[in-house]
Amino acid sequence: MFRSLLFVPGNNPSMLQNADIFAADAIIFDLEDSVDITEKDNARQLVKHYLDDAVNHPSFIVVRVNPVDTEWFASDIELIQTNKVDFILLPKADVDSLNVLEEKLNDLENKYQLNPIKVLALTETTKSIIEVYKIAKHCRVEGILLGAEDLASELEIDRTNQGSEISFARSRVIFASTACQIIPIDTPNTNIEDEQNLLEDCLIAKSMGMKAKTAIHPSQLEIINKIFSPSQKEINWAKGVLKEQEKNIGKGAFSYQGKMIDKPLITKANNILKKASQYNIKR
Repeated sequence: MFRSLLFVPGNNPSMLQNADIFAADAIIFDLEDSVDITEKDNARQLVKHYLDDAVNHPSFIVVRVNPVDTEWFASDIELIQTNKVDFILLPKADVDSLNVLEEKLNDLENKYQLNPIKVLALTETTKSIIEVYKIAKHCRVEGILLGAEDLASELEIDRTNQGSEISFARSRVIFASTACQIIPIDTPNTNIEDEQNLLEDCLIAKSMGMKAKTAIHPSQLEIINKIFSPSQKEINWAKGVLKEQEKNIGKGAFSYQGKMIDKPLITKANNILKKASQYNIKR
């Protein structure tokens, strides 16, 4: 679906104006954390103008609304009067808040004759991490985004470059998402001037099973896209597996490069080549 998602503050006109040229697979128009309470109305209006004018946007469009228990949620959700919004990003997501959002989206879809609106659930509380599997099973949810900064704040722990303190939360998000066949999305890296740390962070997240990562600055997108795209080695392996499969039609398993290949690895090979095609990777 995507590798990279870029947060764009809803009250930043220059970033909104350039949203269609950023190399992100999804743009998250943020009405929540990056917008001061005095700027909420302004941000909402700027995003509305963008949506009104947007034509053939190359990336998925995501709108991060404010939490359902805030005074801004009702006005935020009224922005969704168009099929140009692909996802709602729900902060502080848990089962209760998803059910509130579900009711609002049902009303909007009926009122404005909209296509079904999908949701990315932002799990950034201890409650959401504990009930993450229930969140992943929700009929609206297409992906789960880990919010490590708020989670660390609630736990009263420090974030580190190594990220060992969020390993449990990462694993919960990855396992729940994979079990429900939705996409696990990794927390943003806030060290925007440390490319080496971003690279290492991406590699750790990918090795654990994350399939995408959020960015808070456009400069982070190149590394994120590279790490979460199939590598040349992976593409060559996948092509070799499928070529060998053609020679072994009718066999439940066969050998390739000295290792047994069966159905799960064939599925993996197909997924690698599907992603390479989706992201137009020609190597």
